[in-house]
Amino acid sequence: MTTEVLSVRVKKSLKDEAEKLGIDLKAAVEELLEELVAEKKAKAQKTAKELRDLMDVKPEEWVSDVKATRHEM
Repeated sequence: MTTEVLSVRVKKSLKDEAEKLGIDLKAAVEELLEELVAEKKAKAQKTAKELRDLMDVKPEEWVSDVKATRHEM
């Protein structure tokens, strides 16, 4: 596993408070990034599935849905 140096600026008071509480900043940042990446991937997969499901719509269904939507407006 390769690593990368990440440099960010945070409020000094926040950093000091985290250190006082014994929070491992490296571990906290890695954990949060892993969670955020997993959430983004899950959302992208859900969107891809929804789009894939839409592609299975028959032209007649598509036309009737568009007409129904226009009547609602």
